[in-house]
Amino acid sequence: MTALWHRTGSSVPVSPAHSTPMGRRFDTVVVGAGLTGLVTAVLLSRSGQRVAVLEARTVGAVTTGHTTGKLSLLQGSVYSRIRGHAGDDAVQAYAEANREGQAWMIRELERLGLPVDRRTAVTYANGDSGVEDLERELEACRAAGVDAERTDDTGLPFATAGAIALEHQVQLQPMDVLAALAAEVLERGGEIHERTRVHGVEEEGDDLAVQTAAGVVTADRCVLATGVPILDRGLFFARLEPFRSFVAAYDVPEERIPRGMHVSIDAPDRSLRTARGANGETLVLVGGGGHTTGRGGDTVRTLAELDAWAQQHLDAGPRVSWWAAQDYQRHAGPPYAGPLAGGHGRIFTATGYDKWGMTNAVAAGLAIVSQMLGGRLDWAETMRSAGPGVAGVADAVRVNAEVAAHVAGDWTRAVLSGSGAADLAEGEGRVVREGARPVAVSRVDGELCRVSAICTHLGGIVNWNPAERSWDCPLHASRFSATGEVLEGPAVRHLSEVGGATDDDADGAAGAEG
Repeated sequence: MTALWHRTGSSVPVSPAHSTPMGRRFDTVVVGAGLTGLVTAVLLSRSGQRVAVLEARTVGAVTTGHTTGKLSLLQGSVYSRIRGHAGDDAVQAYAEANREGQAWMIRELERLGLPVDRRTAVTYANGDSGVEDLERELEACRAAGVDAERTDDTGLPFATAGAIALEHQVQLQPMDVLAALAAEVLERGGEIHERTRVHGVEEEGDDLAVQTAAGVVTADRCVLATGVPILDRGLFFARLEPFRSFVAAYDVPEERIPRGMHVSIDAPDRSLRTARGANGETLVLVGGGGHTTGRGGDTVRTLAELDAWAQQHLDAGPRVSWWAAQDYQRHAGPPYAGPLAGGHGRIFTATGYDKWGMTNAVAAGLAIVSQMLGGRLDWAETMRSAGPGVAGVADAVRVNAEVAAHVAGDWTRAVLSGSGAADLAEGEGRVVREGARPVAVSRVDGELCRVSAICTHLGGIVNWNPAERSWDCPLHASRFSATGEVLEGPAVRHLSEVGGATDDDADGAAGAEG
């Protein structure tokens, strides 16, 4: 399961493996080498700061490298959701933030000589009930100053119940963008260190001590660009709803290739765009199968349903490639980009992009750097200060009630589970009981893997994700490999091997980025 972007994208330059930031001081340490982190690092480097980027896995290993790569101001039902939660001022500020993020990225693509692949973005309804959602979204777009219009020309090879469109949006290859940004960070004297997991950030006198498995890096300020903050001080994990969804690439007959970039506003959730394959061929990317992380059930069946949909609607051939990405929706509405509570104005974070990270990540970087350097962007004030309205509070109560139910139910199931796992087939996983201890057992590549089933973040019981062969926590979306390494989410410690010591202090070769 390697994302198409990693197979076809540019090689990303990083600091030499033998160099180390440990025991050294930087103006700012950025944690996470996705789009948010590298945009922030570039902007700070341009201002003259000495910047170190610390990435727990590799550049683009998580959300940015697994996105659909749409740089669009038309975003499904996002505007109507934000308007309903936070009102017209918030949705106008959100649109302005995304407009600024999109414009900055287009300028960078043009400056770097990277393709600016302009397409019409289309949001469509599958059925009559979705038409009402379309009308609500169109009204919200107009309130936000986004010039979307109704359209009968969807560019799709199948019928819809209705659609709205926005011209001159852009699709991009995200790994090419990350490679270019990383190169500039290095050229300006910054450093990018992969496989460097950050466990915490503490104040020590006039410095911040950024704690990693290999030692301490000191800085004046720190930016957590990790999708969801890895520090719990702001309790963001309780104010976000995590979603995971799949993307698959297909060969499609030329006459069935969609024109434009598409997303459905109602079920089934689908996202469509084209991309170049490894041999230069045109592939169609189909996204869907969204679910709350750790509660996806039979994800192998979900992928099969995506295949069936692509065959039925696009006459698609067999799946060429597939991958999955994790996104976070903020109950309050707009994303957050600003200081972390308890960080005394020295630790910043960004989160809650709700699947539209190509524009929001850039906007977040612009907002955070403006705050750090004493500038002012009016729209950034909304990203920093927006609190939940009544609808946002209701959403937060609902989601956290679901989390509480999983805490009780999953622990009960773990206690009552049997102890047998020898019959597991390849690709299967199961939580079993050994004494009073829940153990996550799986069989991957012929090996029986046994790790603690207790999430190292807040103690939830992990569930097996058969498609990705990972252990996913249903509470706050920390994810672990079959052998226990952290893949993403708020957890910073690996699952311990049963019968052996934890490998937290090994090489820290997995983690989250934004």
